[in-house]
Amino acid sequence: MIRSILSVGGWTLVSRVTGFARDVVMAAILGAGPVADAFVVAFRLPNHFRAIFGEGAFNTAFVPSYAGLSETDRAEAGAARRFADRIFTLMLLVQIVVLVLALAAMPWVVRALAPGFSEDPERFALAVSLTRITFPYLLFITLVTLFSGLLNAHRRFAVAAGAPVLLNLSMLAALGLSAFFPNAAYAAAWGVSLSGVLQFALVWWACRRAGIAPRLAAPTLSDPAMRRFFTVLGPAVIGSAGFQISAFADTILASLLPTGAISALWYADRLYQLPFGVIAIAAGTVLLPEMSRRIAGGDVTGAHAAQNRAAGFSLALAAPFTVAFLTLPGLIMAALFQRGAFGAEDAARAASVLAAYGLALPAVVLLRSALASFYARQDTMTPLIASLTAIAVNVALKVVLTGPYGVTGLALATAIGQWINLGLLVALAWRRGWMAPGRTLGVTVVGVVVACAALAAIALYGLPVAEAVVPALPRLREIAVLSVLGLAGTLVYTGLLLATLRLLGIRLRRT
Repeated sequence: MIRSILSVGGWTLVSRVTGFARDVVMAAILGAGPVADAFVVAFRLPNHFRAIFGEGAFNTAFVPSYAGLSETDRAEAGAARRFADRIFTLMLLVQIVVLVLALAAMPWVVRALAPGFSEDPERFALAVSLTRITFPYLLFITLVTLFSGLLNAHRRFAVAAGAPVLLNLSMLAALGLSAFFPNAAYAAAWGVSLSGVLQFALVWWACRRAGIAPRLAAPTLSDPAMRRFFTVLGPAVIGSAGFQISAFADTILASLLPTGAISALWYADRLYQLPFGVIAIAAGTVLLPEMSRRIAGGDVTGAHAAQNRAAGFSLALAAPFTVAFLTLPGLIMAALFQRGAFGAEDAARAASVLAAYGLALPAVVLLRSALASFYARQDTMTPLIASLTAIAVNVALKVVLTGPYGVTGLALATAIGQWINLGLLVALAWRRGWMAPGRTLGVTVVGVVVACAALAAIALYGLPVAEAVVPALPRLREIAVLSVLGLAGTLVYTGLLLATLRLLGIRLRRT
């Protein structure tokens, strides 16, 4: 399982690194002004719906059902195949209808998502035009989610994890050709839509090679698996919408703040999404089918052991990012984005948002492991209740904190909401016996805390030393300083974590 997590995480890391390169180019070309704000809205809108109906709700409803059919109904191998065919046909029809309606109603959709744009007709018109270009991406990427779920259920993780790299490469290529478009935002928007086609072609080819590519088939509610799918899907859609409601609220409130607030959220979120995507999503992608198969086979103890390994592994990898975001946000933003049209004021604004997001990172990473306790048992109602409770607090705090703290208040509210969500899920899973933290997980947490304390000391007290060591370079000095601190922190954190684990009796070995 750990090898699978590393495989998914490795490809996701490639995706995030190329995504970072994309964001650096975007920051230099688009900056953090009205054009950048309009493109961010156009890019976020299809991704909001993808996260609600695609990766979020669909995976939690489809993967356990498909994995359960594959595990328990081997005598009739066609049952899982027929289920996948019917779900594929249904998703394709629904997405075509959504696309047609959205293209027609796009001005009202953009006005609802970014009401502050109505006061700036040019920015509003640009956002509408760009969103009409990017929205077809939703159709293809939702189908990509289905094909990726099939591959993951058959333990074929690499292609599905690597597909998002095509989004970044496509956007980079489009930005390189921006001279042939009205402006760079139009180029980036067309790059988004093209990437949807490319990603779909890649995962379809992988499924076809594996002999699991779904075909068109009439959906029918007489199929028990289909009825169970819809029973699980409804609460899953609402539950997945919880996080997206928070993101919608961020965009709406940020659109009412001074120009640049939406872009500050975007660039800070891109760094926050790096460990989240590489670690949390990778662990959740592997853990859900693993727990589903074990629970379907009656191995509950093995399912809990897998969950503990995934949680400890995820926390150990994510904790250093939390320390970095809290102690060095200004240096990180200046080193990575401050160039071209992205100035010092833009970097400082985004740095405060990044620090607030750092508070949320441990909860977000552990949340994926906690959710697996429920989704593997096809219980989507409990996560729904926890999510709605957390999101109510989250949105209320956004309204309260935006006044005194501006755009940073939006990120602070997100952090508080994520911790509330995690706490509710852990408490409910523990009470039902659906989660059984063991000694290994407890020792891992102790080791992470000890190593993080040393890492924080390196960041705070090592910064003046690193600045003194690095010569006064005409360019890229911040990157050099950050690299020195990063290397020192990596060595100290890794060494101290492994030493603490060994001292407390945990041996890392292949089994």
